[in-house]
Amino acid sequence: MADEEELEALRRQRLAELHAKHGDPDDPAQHQAKQREAEVRNSILAQVLDQSARARLTNLAFVKPEKMKAVENYLIQMAQYGLLSGMVSEPGLIEILEKVSQQTEKKTTVTFNRRKVMDSDEDDDY
Repeated sequence: MADEEELEALRRQRLAELHAKHGDPDDPAQHQAKQREAEVRNSILAQVLDQSARARLTNLAFVKPEKMKAVENYLIQMAQYGLLSGMVSEPGLIEILEKVSQQTEKKTTVTFNRRKVMDSDEDDDY
């Protein structure tokens, strides 16, 4: 009996920790906060991107959503610091995309470790 009570207490504690860490998906306040954040992001992006640049960014979301998020974050940060002069056009967005791509590009290298196989009399049977 005591073991079952302890186990249930541990389950409740773990569930509370998970809710604190990740949030409760059914929590209406958290849902509203995410919705407000999305509205603010969209508002800022609407102010800094012209129509063609916005369309290109939307198309990018279908192909590479993580890159689209990185570009959005970059644009929002630049706008907040006042580093954008006027609206960003499609060519300007392409330059930003190239910068973000260079920063996030994964460099892969392949190395071969060759091992010298010792010759033995047993291998001469082929």
